[in-house]
Amino acid sequence: MANLPILEIPNPILRKRAKRVRSIDKKMLRIAYDMVDTLNAAGGIGLAANQIGQLWRIIVLQMPEEESSRIYFNPEIIKAEGTREVEEGCLSIPNYRGLVNRSVSIKFQGKDYSDNIVTFKAENLLSQAVEHEVDHLNGILYTDHLVAHSELYRVEEPDTSHTNEDSSNDDYLNSSSTIELK
Repeated sequence: MANLPILEIPNPILRKRAKRVRSIDKKMLRIAYDMVDTLNAAGGIGLAANQIGQLWRIIVLQMPEEESSRIYFNPEIIKAEGTREVEEGCLSIPNYRGLVNRSVSIKFQGKDYSDNIVTFKAENLLSQAVEHEVDHLNGILYTDHLVAHSELYRVEEPDTSHTNEDSSNDDYLNSSSTIELK
């Protein structure tokens, strides 16, 4: 499979709604497996298809305590309960983190790589990761959920596994009327 470039802000594809996968065929499986390779190379927890330039409703997750990656097609959050504040970052907004509101728990449904319907209830990091990635498929970034715009901050030690040579992301973040850095 392939380790693909991860799109970063302000790429407009990150703000587009992904299309439903009609059939889990070889093309869709190839995209999903490329996403797994890309996610593992970046050292992240989750990745949505639009982050690699594909507008399909596919997410992959690599939970720290699990050996295998999870692949879901047409993921949906059926129910969300409670609210909690958690710190989040994103491979499409490298070297920044922020405090956001997420659900305490969710009920999830999607299809796995074998075209089987998967339903589960999730809490903690799994629910947070699912919400984050499903948001991506809807064109929503975690910065849209910031508790306060001043809560977005630059990480002191840059992530060396995913670098960007130019400072266009910093310019985008600094010029945005909805994001103020500490």
